Amino acid sequence: MTAIQLCALIVLIILFGLTYWIGYRVGLIDGRIEGIDEGKAIQQSDNSETIRSLQLSLDQAQVHHKQLYLHYKRALAGSKFGEGERLTLLAIAEQLRIAAETFSAFRTGKKLERDTIALRDQALAMAALLDPATQLELSKDRESGDGSIHTSFEEAKKASLFFQQRHLKNQHQKMVGGEA
Repeated sequence: MTAIQLCALIVLIILFGLTYWIGYRVGLIDGRIEGIDEGKAIQQSDNSETIRSLQLSLDQAQVHHKQLYLHYKRALAGSKFGEGERLTLLAIAEQLRIAAETFSAFRTGKKLERDTIALRDQALAMAALLDPATQLELSKDRESGDGSIHTSFEEAKKASLFFQQRHLKNQHQKMVGGEA
């Protein structure tokens, strides 16, 4: 082998090595860019899933807030009842007592008598809740050191449940007892 052939062989090996190295570097850079793009896409999909779950939580919180606001408005309206409403309920209870006695005297039916007595009991229970002495006792029980009055949602829930059960009990009596 001559010196020129030897130099040409060395140059060819160097050129082949440079071509291989440039191809390797270009492939490495392209792979890195592709990996970064794929990582961003995965992160973006994770973020969109997080955004969707947060949006769902926000919607649920808004619905819950609306329900609480409606409960608050109802409780506020109920707290505005006073002595006039209590007297009206007592008058209704008295009229229902008279009606029950009338139904009993005329023997028109036990069902009507039971219904009027149940309604009278409900009216008396509501009137008792509006009684100023009862309200004063309840407010003394709930007063804190700063002078504010705290009402319990549980107590309001219990009262509502009581009246619902009474109503269901009366409905059940109507269905089982008939017109007796």
